[in-house]
Amino acid sequence: MDLKKRKILALLILVSSILFSTASFYIYSIIKAPNILVDQDDATIYIYPGTSFKSLRDSLFRVNIVHELVPFAFVSKVMKYQENVKPGKYKLKKNMSNVEAIRLLRSGAQEVVNVRFSHGRYVEDILGELTEDVLADSTKLSALVNNDNVVKGYGFLPETFISMFIPNTYQMYWLTDEVQILDRIKYEYDQFWNEERIRKLKDLGMSKVEVSTLASIVDSETAMSDEKPKVAGLYVNRLKQGYKLQADPTLVFAHGDFTIKRVLDKHKEIDSPYNTYKHYGLPPGPIRLPSISGIDAVLNYEKHDYLYFCAKEDFSGYHNFAKTYTQHLMYAEKYHRALNRNKIYK
Repeated sequence: MDLKKRKILALLILVSSILFSTASFYIYSIIKAPNILVDQDDATIYIYPGTSFKSLRDSLFRVNIVHELVPFAFVSKVMKYQENVKPGKYKLKKNMSNVEAIRLLRSGAQEVVNVRFSHGRYVEDILGELTEDVLADSTKLSALVNNDNVVKGYGFLPETFISMFIPNTYQMYWLTDEVQILDRIKYEYDQFWNEERIRKLKDLGMSKVEVSTLASIVDSETAMSDEKPKVAGLYVNRLKQGYKLQADPTLVFAHGDFTIKRVLDKHKEIDSPYNTYKHYGLPPGPIRLPSISGIDAVLNYEKHDYLYFCAKEDFSGYHNFAKTYTQHLMYAEKYHRALNRNKIYK
């Protein structure tokens, strides 16, 4: 081979090497190099149902989540993500490569959200919390919980439906819809009533709804968890011995006026099935969302001989318990004097 041909060959080899190196570097950049949140913090994205790839691509580029648009689009095409955009909530990490990000999005490996609710007098009161971090709409959920056929389908009556909602923290997907929320709540309700609780339920001689109803009264009477079993035991005594419950919180619920701080004789005259001063037994359903501690307090009620109780005059939140009505009147007088001293008349 003459010198000229050798020079041409060497040049071709050099050019080929450069082209190969350039191509390799470009392919590496497309596949392996960071292109997501370059030098930024992790970010959460929400992909709504029906979102097209073009819309998603442009949105991610516009908010600087995708650094280079063309490589992202190319890899998406190769990995067939453009035809398989899955809605949901996803967490993208800083300096992810195109392949890593697209593999995550294509897999549909969504982040979960924590759905919490803990307080409410009516089911309506917790709908905002139930839908705050998911795609479900509170208005649509309200229509469902106020539909008697829907409520009946879950095995409840309108006045007892609130007992299905066990206050806790539930992990759901952001895409969860209104029906799925109720289905999940019912599933967790069934799981909550495990074998041990069912056994205690049978020993007590009450239904699940009845326990929840009594628990809602106990929760309304005291916020002190260590006192709840004692209060529960008192009401169990009254039920077993044929006394009316005479629970002030049921009167407040019957009036629908939750600003009442001092229950008076006039409040006891209301014609309502929730008036436990007029009617024997439990009211038709819970008077608030029963807590887990309240339910367990009823199932594990303290055995004692108390039949009466009254808030302590020191406003500590605890109560004085009495076995006789005479003793109860003594405690009640102390409490009434304390209310008057603090100008609490209604």
